[in-house]
Amino acid sequence: MNFNRYWTGLCVFFVFLIAACVPKLDVFMQAPGSTKQSALRYLALGDSYTIGEGVKNEDSFPYQLVKALEEDGFSFNQPQVIARTGWTTDELIRAIEKDQPQGTYGLVTLLIGVNNQFRGYSMEIYRSEFRELLNRSIQYADNQAGCVVVLSIPDWGVTPFARTIGVERGQVSSQIDRFNDINRKEAELAGVRYVDVTGISRTAADDSSLIAGDGLHPSSAMYRAWVEQILPEAKACFNQN
Repeated sequence: MNFNRYWTGLCVFFVFLIAACVPKLDVFMQAPGSTKQSALRYLALGDSYTIGEGVKNEDSFPYQLVKALEEDGFSFNQPQVIARTGWTTDELIRAIEKDQPQGTYGLVTLLIGVNNQFRGYSMEIYRSEFRELLNRSIQYADNQAGCVVVLSIPDWGVTPFARTIGVERGQVSSQIDRFNDINRKEAELAGVRYVDVTGISRTAADDSSLIAGDGLHPSSAMYRAWVEQILPEAKACFNQN
């Protein structure tokens, strides 16, 4: 027997055996500067404020948020948005039941309630339905409550639209505060993250650049200000995992 040939063949066999058992590095290796091994999924739930009524799609806060996170080294798929102008909590629940989001998400945002306030709906019903939406959001986030971010309801009472229809600004602000007190307390009880964008929305009273062309919804600039507040909370979610 040629022992040199035997040992050479044996070594080659073990090299291939080891290679077959090692995961492919081009799939699992983190790219330089990356903070995640693969693209993250993001689910944005809400109403007109989530779809960015009045601005381009890429200027809505979910898309601006993904862009900001990618600039910080995170890899994301395109946001999945379940939202529509005019939706209340019950309409969002029905839409989720119809769309049936599949799998889990690395990040979930929830912003809903302005239309409940606008239509004069019960605050107690809002509390119950918001709690249901919050529980579903946590489930979609793989039961990681720290990866769910609730946004407060903006104050539309400061907008030109509100003046046009003759609503009293103080009354709207007071009602918005009461709805926000509900979603903030429910968020605290559930252990999710909470971002107050209401204060930012109220600065539009003295800065028209923060309002979109329709005179009601936030402009790209206001959404950018929101993202600056959301970004640390989103990054804290990823850093906890």
